[in-house]
Amino acid sequence: MKAIMVMFDSLNRRMLPPYGCDSVHAPNFRRLAERTVVFDNCYLASAPCMPARRELHTGRYNFLHRSWGPIEPYDDSMPEILKNNGVYTHLITDHVHYFEDGAATYHPRYSSFEFVRGQEGDMWKAHVIPPADIPPITRAPSGDTSDEQARRMWDQDWINRSYMPSPEEQSQAQTFKLGLEFIRTNHRADNWFLQLETFDPHEPFFTHQQYKELYPHDYDGPHFDWPSYGPVQESPEEVRHARYEYAALVSMCDDQLGRVLDLMDELEMWSDTMLIVCTDHGFLLSEHGWWAKNVPPWYNEIAHIPLFIWDPRSGKAGERRQSLVQIIDYPATLLEFFGLPLPPDLQGVSLRDTIANDTPIREAGLFGIHGGHVNVTDGRYVYMRAPANAENKPLYEYTLMPTHLRSFFSLAELKTAQLAEPFSFTKGVRPLKIEARTWIKAHAFGTLLFDLETDPGQETPLDDPDVEAMMVQHLLWLMEANDAPHEQYERLGLPQLDSTFEANIARDATTT
Repeated sequence: MKAIMVMFDSLNRRMLPPYGCDSVHAPNFRRLAERTVVFDNCYLASAPCMPARRELHTGRYNFLHRSWGPIEPYDDSMPEILKNNGVYTHLITDHVHYFEDGAATYHPRYSSFEFVRGQEGDMWKAHVIPPADIPPITRAPSGDTSDEQARRMWDQDWINRSYMPSPEEQSQAQTFKLGLEFIRTNHRADNWFLQLETFDPHEPFFTHQQYKELYPHDYDGPHFDWPSYGPVQESPEEVRHARYEYAALVSMCDDQLGRVLDLMDELEMWSDTMLIVCTDHGFLLSEHGWWAKNVPPWYNEIAHIPLFIWDPRSGKAGERRQSLVQIIDYPATLLEFFGLPLPPDLQGVSLRDTIANDTPIREAGLFGIHGGHVNVTDGRYVYMRAPANAENKPLYEYTLMPTHLRSFFSLAELKTAQLAEPFSFTKGVRPLKIEARTWIKAHAFGTLLFDLETDPGQETPLDDPDVEAMMVQHLLWLMEANDAPHEQYERLGLPQLDSTFEANIARDATTT
């Protein structure tokens, strides 16, 4: 058996034809929906990019304990488990964050890996003096960065673009070229897993003219294909232009996806090869008055994500599934597909039966970002629990790998470190407990409850104490099952779990 995962970053569900969009040119996503099972109720869990990928390895929520960070020594890594049990695993990616401080332990978990350079300000091509024709930066393009870092990223991105004068030379196309090479070289072999992953359509929305021409529109404003992580301040014309730039990049992604589908057809791989097409999260394109992610609540535009799976064992295609699933289920699905037992600490569930006949696997799912709202959904309601105080404290990082996105923890942060007691998933190891940076101002948005059946756009928060009480119980249950740090309950203004509640959890765990 073989498996291919095609993973995009920041791929918006609402802008794909299989999910009802008729304005984005993406015929290969339509074709994909005809060849796979389409999931209508898939949610992210730990966000953003690398926390989601940690879940792809471990199959468990991590955002209550840790922000952006590497695989930990006590983590179970799905690709490494496959590798250690005779399944060859290969990673091909242009996702720049894998090769920065905050994610440097991911790629060695695979049997082999290839990296394509040049995305989002990747420190790739060297120009000591930046070219004079770089457009002026209007707003800092990234979230948790200084103005100086943003300026460096902006200049570097334009330097990188100058080395990609055609679509074929862009990082995404080169990544898929390597993926097709791997598939063609190894399609006759058995027992392998390919993770073919592109950073696109993550910002900046860089494409060439052939994709822009799919979305003709009048625009004479400043260069704008890299929105800031903040509230919308741009004109309606600029907003419209940015959405077209994003759509053009989705169309480029669609072309590359089509190359994979074509090769699977040519090599007749559908009889023994699982195909998963997925993303980590979506991206706000001015909805709710915001760009991007991280700072505002995790509205459905970011949290409700697309998922397509072909499982050759059931042969189900052109069908839709309503069961609530999450990223934590992907590693369980792959391990089960290759006949391997699931690690005890894994919280996800194999989707084999859900793919075959829409068997439900959970009542509710947890999702969020470290230090932000802690969210729960049962598929109809979404409950977003805000921090109880503006200081967003107490909040700690639990880790043996003290790195942020592009740096080590500062000496000031490390001076707060103490040894914590082991968690259920740390295998008896005591992690460091470090005071967290509280840069997300989630308290200002307040706690929110939405009924997706009557308010799918999440425009009008619901005031219903009975529904809120039900969702709080889901939230408490899932936090306890994740062995959430006790200070998270205090941060969120939630009651400490009493012995009766804990006894019920223990009872139900025993009976299942």
